[in-house]
Amino acid sequence: MKTVNIITLLLIIIGGLNWGLVGLADLDLVAALSGGRQATAAKLVYLLVGISAVWQLIPFVRALSADEETALRNRR
Repeated sequence: MKTVNIITLLLIIIGGLNWGLVGLADLDLVAALSGGRQATAAKLVYLLVGISAVWQLIPFVRALSADEETALRNRR
């Protein structure tokens, strides 16, 4: 489970950095590296980033409903 969390967090970071580049420089790095937004590789990355965000909603909601000490203890 820890491995899945690390991978999904990494993908969310990649997605966030990509959106930052889109906003800052109008550069979609994922699309540029994979042959355009309609390329299968780009669509796969976008899909994996989206799934990762949904996956990370689970610990986020748990952290919101728990007190700080419990959230810190259960973050592994």
